[in-house]
Amino acid sequence: MLPTVRDVLALEAVRRGDPRVVAGRDRLDAPVRWVHVGEVSDIAHLLGGGELVLTTGVALPSEPDKLADYIADLAGVGTSGLIVELGRRFVRELPRAVIKAAEEHGLPLITLSRETPFVQITEQVHARIIDIQLQELRASEQLHRVFTELSVEGASPAQVLAQVARFSGRPVILENLAHQVLACDTAGRDTGAVLANWEARSRTVSLNERTAHDPASGWLVRMVGARGQDWGRLILLCDGEPSPRDIVLAERAATTLALGRLLERHQESLERQAHGTIITSIITHAYSDPDEAAARARAVGVPLTGRKLMGIVLCPTEPVDAALVGQAQLGELAEATAAACREAKLPALVGALDQGRVGVLLPLPPRVGAEAALHDVSERLRAGFPTRFVLAAGSVVDDVRDVRRSFLEAEQVADVAVRRPDNRPFYRLPDLRLRGLLHLLRDDARLQTFAERELGPLLAHDAQRGGDLTRILRVYLDAGRNKAVAAQRAHLSRPAFYDRLHRLERILDIDLDDVESCLSLHVALLALESFRRENR
Repeated sequence: MLPTVRDVLALEAVRRGDPRVVAGRDRLDAPVRWVHVGEVSDIAHLLGGGELVLTTGVALPSEPDKLADYIADLAGVGTSGLIVELGRRFVRELPRAVIKAAEEHGLPLITLSRETPFVQITEQVHARIIDIQLQELRASEQLHRVFTELSVEGASPAQVLAQVARFSGRPVILENLAHQVLACDTAGRDTGAVLANWEARSRTVSLNERTAHDPASGWLVRMVGARGQDWGRLILLCDGEPSPRDIVLAERAATTLALGRLLERHQESLERQAHGTIITSIITHAYSDPDEAAARARAVGVPLTGRKLMGIVLCPTEPVDAALVGQAQLGELAEATAAACREAKLPALVGALDQGRVGVLLPLPPRVGAEAALHDVSERLRAGFPTRFVLAAGSVVDDVRDVRRSFLEAEQVADVAVRRPDNRPFYRLPDLRLRGLLHLLRDDARLQTFAERELGPLLAHDAQRGGDLTRILRVYLDAGRNKAVAAQRAHLSRPAFYDRLHRLERILDIDLDDVESCLSLHVALLALESFRRENR
């Protein structure tokens, strides 16, 4: 931070001149960008703002109105303050017109009653300014080095935010487009207080620029994303106006987070990497010919040709959020799964997938049923692996071309089962219907955007006014749009409930008698529940 007028007055070279503040005492914290010595009265047009002007006043006019204009001109260009050495032009005190004008314009005005070498003041102040600029340059270089290392090392969001908090000394939060917290570092403050009623507070801060400061909340907000696809916001909780360093810090951190999401890869054994590459390539149809996939699998000791095939996904249940699953834990689960398959004499491809999961492509031997194989692998794995997990299986398919469908089913099953595990040995595809589909798509920015578009005005209204209209809408739709039943469930009289519905229609600008509008709102509410459940 630049020195202030108050800091300059504390310098030895100034104190020797016996400084006295005669006007603008409440503006002494104004920053000083430079010190300028000037004796002419028309100096204002030569200044750029933020200068502390030193003068003996020898060339200033004697007319009170012209002296007042001199002060007004200095204040008009943003001068930080004016120091006048007495004894040459003004002997014991400044004219009343000068002091009055300085008070009116809020310009700090200081007198020096003793002769003071201005060169000593400029040297000391400029040395301090240059030292501060050098410190800022070194800090910028340190930021560059630290965040470059984080990018190269593939640091987690928690590690990136820890560095932001360390450099800024302020809480920092990473949230998705649905205003759900993905990671945070409170910089030593109470986590409950920092994150209290977070979604409602965040919804009230809507900014149009990629990096912007909201004066009302004090938040510095930076969008996070890459390749034209934003997926979150980085928020630095500032007590006041953020410094240029804070802005640079937020932007570097956001870039690191976006790059990390693009480059994130799991660290595994070479065998697990090879298996994972084959599984991923089959799922994404990277192989032009299914025979290529069979050949590659056969090369690592897993025959696919002529076998029934089943996709399996395993997810640790602690922690639930895949972004928090440790790479070591995931690697251990993959190795333990591969060992369980070997013990069961079931050769299989086992490797880590995206989103903190382990994938298994299991070719069923002749006369071995899917249920028996799943029971065998599950029991062996649970006996040797201490961390809780869910094992989800897709449909049995006859050809490599259909393996993708089996894995998609398994992933969908795992997404739901990991939230409510009941210690079953494995899970198969239930009838998930719409809730399952929305849960599967919960991290898709397009779904989050849809929910915000449908419900944003209503959620913002409730957040700003402490209302419950979102709950009323949910009750109404859950009651099948039966107003009488909905009013009873909401514990409201019918007139009061109908009044809330009319307010809903005005806020959302819709007709609740329109079936398609209600359908869109119902889908958006289910999506919102999925977002919130993901972050509990």
